[in-house]
Amino acid sequence: MLKQVIEVYELLDDAGITGAKIAEALHARSLDLVQVHKIVGESGTTDFIRVLIPGLRGKSEGGSSPTLGIIGRLGGIGARPERIGLVSDADGAIAALACAFKLADMWVKGDRLAGDVIIATHICPNAPTQPHSPVPFMGSPVDMKAMNTYEVDPEMDAILSIDTTKGNRIVNHRGFAVSPTVKEGWILRVSEEILDIIEWSTGNSPVILPISMQDITPYGNGVFHINSIMQPCTATSAPVVGVAITAVKPVPGCGTGASRETDIEETARFCLEVAKSFTAGSCSFYSPQEFERLTALYGSMQVLQTNGVSS
Repeated sequence: MLKQVIEVYELLDDAGITGAKIAEALHARSLDLVQVHKIVGESGTTDFIRVLIPGLRGKSEGGSSPTLGIIGRLGGIGARPERIGLVSDADGAIAALACAFKLADMWVKGDRLAGDVIIATHICPNAPTQPHSPVPFMGSPVDMKAMNTYEVDPEMDAILSIDTTKGNRIVNHRGFAVSPTVKEGWILRVSEEILDIIEWSTGNSPVILPISMQDITPYGNGVFHINSIMQPCTATSAPVVGVAITAVKPVPGCGTGASRETDIEETARFCLEVAKSFTAGSCSFYSPQEFERLTALYGSMQVLQTNGVSS
């Protein structure tokens, strides 16, 4: 998928990039089901992009195969005028859109997945920055509620949330790491099928992103979050797995020249393989039986999807 990653990188590395230009590029690849929403926030605007790639037996075609959501999470792809060029935070958007480009190319060549794939991200070339330890993060012109509204689709039966996760000292690895599955406030075990796909697609041992309870709570509650990678889990009952693009040393989200196309390609290729298997019914994100047992024993954890109870 390196070709598609480079194409998306060059497309986004533009001070004047808009959602309309991306939609035009997707239309040129025979993807017609593209939506663009321009949203105005307190510190600027951003364009949300949503593209549906229908599957042979997908719900959009009247079938019953499950739908996978691939979300490119980020604050912004650029921090202009403070920084020139694509920032490290753009990796999630690049990876998600590269999946769309590749699926479109596969479609033209006669290869269609069993189920639908919905890909969503947002494009802001001049987002603000914000303080964060150990290195600065990218901010966003819109809040997390808006992101979840336009990126988390009720039709998604499972979600891969891709986010640059280099601003920490927890994962000291160049490439990508996956989180345990999160569903309705529960941090569940890591999916064995997803571990298989990591090993097969990379030829390496899987790396797991350690997440805490506070990472799966909504932004704005005053507690530390590793980043926004797990925020989709606060807005859906579908299982969510974070796909973290990582580095050996902490890298600011607003840093330029920090995106490695080969790492993004490896991440996007993994997501594509999950899409093939999940929509065909051969990759599960969690065990429904085990989840039912947990909730029967300990009750609901959905309070962690909310802003909490007031004291």
